[in-house]
Amino acid sequence: MASLTRYRPFEDAFDDFFRGFLVRPMAFENHAAPQLKLDVKEDDGAYTVYADIPGVKKDDISVTIDGNEVAISAEVKRDREEKQGDKLVHAERYVGKVYRAFTLAQEVDEAQAEAKYNDGVLELRLPKKAAATARRLTIQ
Repeated sequence: MASLTRYRPFEDAFDDFFRGFLVRPMAFENHAAPQLKLDVKEDDGAYTVYADIPGVKKDDISVTIDGNEVAISAEVKRDREEKQGDKLVHAERYVGKVYRAFTLAQEVDEAQAEAKYNDGVLELRLPKKAAATARRLTIQ
């Protein structure tokens, strides 16, 4: 037996038109989510990393080092209001976390690592661990 379906042209069109209307993600022009941009330099004894993290307090930045893996994360909080006189016209808030992890060619000496944060730029000096010298065993 064939199944019957009720045909409701106006209700279906209305539902399709407004389906997801209020829950679609919105994007504002010139308001991209923040990203961590990195520069990594290497010399004989250390890596130097520069990470752009503007508008963040140094207490909201976290750096972890595990061997040759480095991870940088920061909690970003931005508030912006536009007023005309005493009247609020436009307000935007962004709270989120930025994260970046990368692997270096050589292990880092965590005890000697240094971090500085100035003018929105995090500078990491990551000294390389001394390479272990191979020891030849004599066979008895």
